[in-house]
Amino acid sequence: MSDNRPERAPATRGGGEVDRPSTDHLAGPKVRDSLIPAPLQGFGVTFAQIFRKVTTEQYPFEPKVTKPRYHGRHVLNRHPDGLEKCVGCELCAWACPADAIYVEGGDNTEEARYSPGERYGAVYQINYLRCIFCGLCIEACPTRSLTMSNDFELADDNRQDLIYTKEQLMAPLLPGMEQPPHPMRLGDDEKDYYLRVPGSSAAEPVRAEQV
Repeated sequence: MSDNRPERAPATRGGGEVDRPSTDHLAGPKVRDSLIPAPLQGFGVTFAQIFRKVTTEQYPFEPKVTKPRYHGRHVLNRHPDGLEKCVGCELCAWACPADAIYVEGGDNTEEARYSPGERYGAVYQINYLRCIFCGLCIEACPTRSLTMSNDFELADDNRQDLIYTKEQLMAPLLPGMEQPPHPMRLGDDEKDYYLRVPGSSAAEPVRAEQV
């Protein structure tokens, strides 16, 4: 039987040029430009690695030294008198793309004051099973309460232990600090804590953040 179906016209491009199928696979293997045999070229990569200096880290017997701005475990910092810098605004939780931070704010009272503002972080948790260490929470913090340390040893075999609480994240008390709650020692107003007025004894001195 004869096939009476019409022949399909070759596809054309925008300029009218006929789009023909490629015939590169029919041309056979390409000729190598190098005069060095292919096996010797392959072994050359191996021989080049033999004479390079071996980088061996004796971890965990020798702790690894990280870069100064390495994003590691979070730290909730304190003021020089011991009060917490966190005011429970929850901006870090809103900025977290992995939803790894949970904050509950509480109200300060004259009998129980934990921060120089009206509120403080009553509950603060970071789930390191979700945290991607992007640092967006650090950028969102308005009081520089939350910073990131160089501590990277966070592996554990218990998922519950990787949810850090406020007590685990708080910076330790340094000499001259007092465990909250206690009245404000650096001034009568929270502005005395955050404005850092030059020459004022009530202002917090400008110094490196504690990590």
